[in-house]
Amino acid sequence: MDYQVSARKYRPGTFDDVIGQPHIVQTLLNAVSTKRIAHAYLFSGTRGVGKTTVARILAKALNCEQGPTGHPCNRCANCQEIAQGSSVDVVEVDGASNTSVDDVREIRENIKFTPFRGQYRVYIIDEVHMLSNSAFNALLKTLEEPPAHVVFIFATTEIHKIPATILSRCQHYNFRRIARTEIIERLRHVAEQEQLTIEERSLVALARASEGSLRDALSLLDQAVAFGGKMISHQDLEVLLGAVPHELVQGIVNAVMAQDSPAALTVLASLLDQGHDLRAFCADVVEQFRHLLVAAVVPAATELRSLIETSEEEVAQLAAAAMALSPEQLQELLTIFTQAEDSLRLSAHPRFVMEAAAIRATRLLSRPESGMARPIQTPSLSGNQKPPPRSEAVDSPSAAPRTTLPSTTPTPPAQIVSAASKPAPSSPPMSPNRRDLPMPPSDQPSTQEEAAPSLVASASTPVTGQEPFNWEAVQEAVAASFPNIAPFLEAGRFLGIGGGLVTIGFAKQATLARTRLEKEENLLALATLCQQQSGHPVRIRIVELAETDPPGPTMAQMRAAKEQDQRLVLLQRARENPTVKQALEIFGAELADVRRVPKKEATE
Repeated sequence: MDYQVSARKYRPGTFDDVIGQPHIVQTLLNAVSTKRIAHAYLFSGTRGVGKTTVARILAKALNCEQGPTGHPCNRCANCQEIAQGSSVDVVEVDGASNTSVDDVREIRENIKFTPFRGQYRVYIIDEVHMLSNSAFNALLKTLEEPPAHVVFIFATTEIHKIPATILSRCQHYNFRRIARTEIIERLRHVAEQEQLTIEERSLVALARASEGSLRDALSLLDQAVAFGGKMISHQDLEVLLGAVPHELVQGIVNAVMAQDSPAALTVLASLLDQGHDLRAFCADVVEQFRHLLVAAVVPAATELRSLIETSEEEVAQLAAAAMALSPEQLQELLTIFTQAEDSLRLSAHPRFVMEAAAIRATRLLSRPESGMARPIQTPSLSGNQKPPPRSEAVDSPSAAPRTTLPSTTPTPPAQIVSAASKPAPSSPPMSPNRRDLPMPPSDQPSTQEEAAPSLVASASTPVTGQEPFNWEAVQEAVAASFPNIAPFLEAGRFLGIGGGLVTIGFAKQATLARTRLEKEENLLALATLCQQQSGHPVRIRIVELAETDPPGPTMAQMRAAKEQDQRLVLLQRARENPTVKQALEIFGAELADVRRVPKKEATE
């Protein structure tokens, strides 16, 4: 058999095979099964979403030897002829090349004849908006009162060009763009049938490039096979699509979140050196910040998966990265690049526009009104040089009042030095994903503690006395005194305390939160608060959770669960209140939500 493109080879043959249009499929199935068949249908929608395919399936449903039926057999002579395009009872007309009134007159003459094999004569007119005004006028009377054995099915991509007099005589069905997840599933099915080797991110890239058109997605897949064979690499696919590599998009997003203007400009220079389009790149950056914003306001993983149409791995990475910034900050960043995208359409200097937007974005979070402080440069300590006194972890004008260090007689401040420049005698060799900060000689950790991959800091001022350690109280103190590091802390898991060592674990994908918390000034601030809670010197250890570690919720997830439990308790108490019960019975209402009223608000 001759080669067939995937769009034709895997074309749906029944209503059950159609994807992305459940509202249309269900309506047509009901219409056929109840014999409520209209004399004219109008299918509208963008290219490649199934208009002509559904028209042919409807024709088979009407003329199947077992029908009319919503489930044509695809085995009888009528079904096979319609599928092959050779049925005398189903006439497909190209509206783009048959636009004159004479062509419509010919149709009017032919509809008088009864069907040859089936029960209906079906006329499928594709791109019907291309008909001339005189042709539409010639069709009006026939369309309003056709013979009982005739069904018209019109398809168009430009519904606004259809005269209102035609629209009023048809049942109009609007075909929507097909969701990326559904396109990815169909591409995966085709790849399995064709025994293709393709990465998941390549399927996502194909679905993104198709813009909701399944036919375009299958055509691009055929093109990729022709380019690289049955082993399709993601790099080859990006070259073929002319798409901007995701690494460059992620590079500028990382530079913005790290407030690194030189890194952002370097990414843009690399982008231009590789010959990529700045407008397409800016559109991808806008989409990435949109995903981060959605991930920041939608904590539930199941809901997030439906709102961000991409792979599960990338959704998890977005959810972890979104914890680093507030929704308000992400909205500001999204606005910056959206405005840049608009400016790029008219600017004669697109590079300058994009560089200005990148610099503005990488400096936005450092402004006082943004709620995030400028990065603090910690000087290196050597010899007898003493560090400047620090009572705050982050120097931010917008931060809440800081917790004052105890006024007891301080011990010499803890000096944090690089393990590479002054290794401890018993320290294990460095690994690529660890950085050890040795403790002062007076408070060196044991060999067992040093063996774990960690980042350790010690509070410089011990607190006398012993108090029970309450990690929730530490979290509250961090939120009150250092709000800029609280989101990073909540992205991790509190693993426990032992021997004056607090261990906090981060998942592999929470790279940004872990990096921010590992800053020396943030570790010292956290150690100070833990020390005040416990009553004795405390060290902080940051570890990366292994895949073999038992799963568990992050601090943010635990806090959200606790708030939900408290809300349910309040809701139950309110329902049991006699006054509330009486009010609900009188008004026939239901209790939707309950909230605590602050004392100040309640007394006003």
